[in-house]
Amino acid sequence: MRADAETKGREMDLLYAALNETLDQFFVRTATWGLDIWERELDIAFDPDKPLDQRRSVVESKLRGGGVFSGSMVRNVAAAYDQGEVSVRFKPEQWSFTITFVGTRGLPPNLDDLKAAIEAIKPAHLAVEYAFTYLRWDELDAKNITWDRFDTLQKNWDELEVWK
Repeated sequence: MRADAETKGREMDLLYAALNETLDQFFVRTATWGLDIWERELDIAFDPDKPLDQRRSVVESKLRGGGVFSGSMVRNVAAAYDQGEVSVRFKPEQWSFTITFVGTRGLPPNLDDLKAAIEAIKPAHLAVEYAFTYLRWDELDAKNITWDRFDTLQKNWDELEVWK
């Protein structure tokens, strides 16, 4: 009876694991093999070489991008890619708007996909500009780091630009 119960217990554990894995596919942020279905349903080009988090960002952005074009829509779409804070500033006199990445320093890893998503939702007559945040000298000065201490960090210029 013990062997029978242990065998059935293992099978039930496998069943619950399979059910939980299947349930994960219904949510973009936890989907793995189900991302193929999300991408096909939303007519997104499939790229198996992209990391899962970037593919999830594209799907999430596409889901957020429906409706009337507005600053909050642009913020939602951009935040889906950046996973951080972004600001959107409209310049109606120049027929343009600027997306500034506030929560991320340097270039976001999925910038090309973000640009494609913004192009898909914005009106054709509006131009879009992207502004990126880097380390400013006054921020570096405020840290009161001596040159000797700075040398121990062993940062190259690219690493320094995005250092917090």
